[in-house]
Amino acid sequence: MAVFVALGAFLMTLAGGWTAQRVTDRRHLVLGLAGGLMLGVVGLDLLPEALEAAGDEVFGVPEALLLFVAGFLLAHLVERLLAARRAAHGADEHGRRSPQVGLTAAAAMVGHSAMDGVAIGAAFQVGGGMGTAVAMAVIAHDFADGFNTYTLTSLYGNARRRAVAMLVADACAPVLGAASTLLLTIPEQALGAYLGLFGGALLYLAAAEILPEAHHEHPARSTLLCTVAGAAFIWLVVGIAE
Repeated sequence: MAVFVALGAFLMTLAGGWTAQRVTDRRHLVLGLAGGLMLGVVGLDLLPEALEAAGDEVFGVPEALLLFVAGFLLAHLVERLLAARRAAHGADEHGRRSPQVGLTAAAAMVGHSAMDGVAIGAAFQVGGGMGTAVAMAVIAHDFADGFNTYTLTSLYGNARRRAVAMLVADACAPVLGAASTLLLTIPEQALGAYLGLFGGALLYLAAAEILPEAHHEHPARSTLLCTVAGAAFIWLVVGIAE
């Protein structure tokens, strides 16, 4: 089931890359909805499950919450390191952007997508309801992943075939990640810890990347309504699953 659902992430990643070549003014609504879905999954489903699975405390703080903060900071660190690399090597002697920077950023997106697939498989090991909720957030997020993977690769001067190759790799990554969870059963304690870490990273992507991008050029009420609708939809899914 996890691998089958991950195929949805595969298709959405390709759809995001295809859209990157044909951008429309509706992109901000799609990103706003994706941000709301991610926020709803983290706050309403993923974090409560992580707290239940990894209930031990470290210096008075639940382990899952510590890893949640660690995941947020880790995602922030990776983003800052990539930004620093772009700032340091963003132009060659002819004033053009370095293709290697685009490939590095796209490769990081591929690695992230692989972990998305692992998260889907791990969530299905907890239960079908949670697996479905996490899968919806990942699928929505992977549209933006595909969009950004193609854009980053081509933006820095790489040929179209390289951009397409990175897009295909990004699309395959969540399927391979989900398939890897079929080979092993993650212990409940480790599962809760991982979900906490992943929740922090997912929240960072929603709050620091997806939503600001959605509102950057179109701070319209319609974008905000899409974000609220995404979070409310996850609330509905969680309620039905319970």
